[in-house]
Amino acid sequence: MKSEISTPEFAREFAMRFTSTPRGARLARRLVSHRLDEWGHPYTGPANETLTLIAAELVANAVRHGHVPGRDFHLRLTGAATTLRLEVSDTRAERLPELQAPQGEGGRGLLLVEALADKWGVTPRRPGKSVWAEVWLSPATER
Repeated sequence: MKSEISTPEFAREFAMRFTSTPRGARLARRLVSHRLDEWGHPYTGPANETLTLIAAELVANAVRHGHVPGRDFHLRLTGAATTLRLEVSDTRAERLPELQAPQGEGGRGLLLVEALADKWGVTPRRPGKSVWAEVWLSPATER
């Protein structure tokens, strides 16, 4: 986990609840990319590609490891001039994410988040937890 939560003033926000299914995860990932494009971060730009990859990992984890029957996961994307922040919340508190060595074909998701995000972490909530990641933007590179 990288450091503590930042608290910049976020100017834009997108939040939505999704079914805790592979289809819900796919829709969440696509809407993150679409919303970032609307906010001026093109689909093929580094910020959009980075946040979309992070979203893919976090929502897949929410569906695979945070699923509670009958409960959805919640996604929140916020943007400011210098920071993009993604939060994915599920209702399973006893399964906290942790970095581990990859096993077989799985186990690389949080390693990817660790590599791509400038900061990430886990915040407890009732019920469950929120896993968040921040990407800092640079005017020179748009990332």
